[in-house]
Amino acid sequence: MKKVFFTITVFFFMTAMVQAQKFAYVDTQYILDNIPEFAEAQAQLDELSNQWQKEIEAKFAEVDKMYKDYQAQSVLLPEDMKKKKEQEIVDKEKEAKNLQRQRFGKDGDLFKKRQELVKPIQEKVYNAIQEIATNNNYAVIFDKGGSLNMMYANPKYDVSDDVLDKLGASLGGRKGKSSKTESGGGTEPKPAAKGDRK
Repeated sequence: MKKVFFTITVFFFMTAMVQAQKFAYVDTQYILDNIPEFAEAQAQLDELSNQWQKEIEAKFAEVDKMYKDYQAQSVLLPEDMKKKKEQEIVDKEKEAKNLQRQRFGKDGDLFKKRQELVKPIQEKVYNAIQEIATNNNYAVIFDKGGSLNMMYANPKYDVSDDVLDKLGASLGGRKGKSSKTESGGGTEPKPAAKGDRK
């Protein structure tokens, strides 16, 4: 009898603990899409990426031309000149591949530029989320836009717009559907929504 009573007590205690915890989620992709600095950073990265891609393509086109010229001339060339031309082609191709790795490889120029432009924005978003979590006593804030698979999320727990408010993003021109409008009650006042979150 004591064991059953203890189990029931523990069960009710655990249930009360879980109910006392407050949870929320954000959609970081939605947040980033609505931060002008992120769009500017993305445009800069795209421009650099295109510029570097053209530079690399030009290098490989040069290698291709050298090879075609070599093929056309190889019949007339002495053996030592053939070897010299072949080595020049190999060196030029290596140079092109090294440039490709330098620009787009792991820890390459594009990665470093992305870190330089995007990391400060991500830190601002993280700090805003942390502040909202602290101010509203959320135990956990999940990221709907991240690797966490959320099969269902009640829109009243979405604090993405609160994060955007904290970051000073304008209400009028927000891209994408706000979770509050997805729920069908797009005009739900914010204070009421916050009061519902438990």
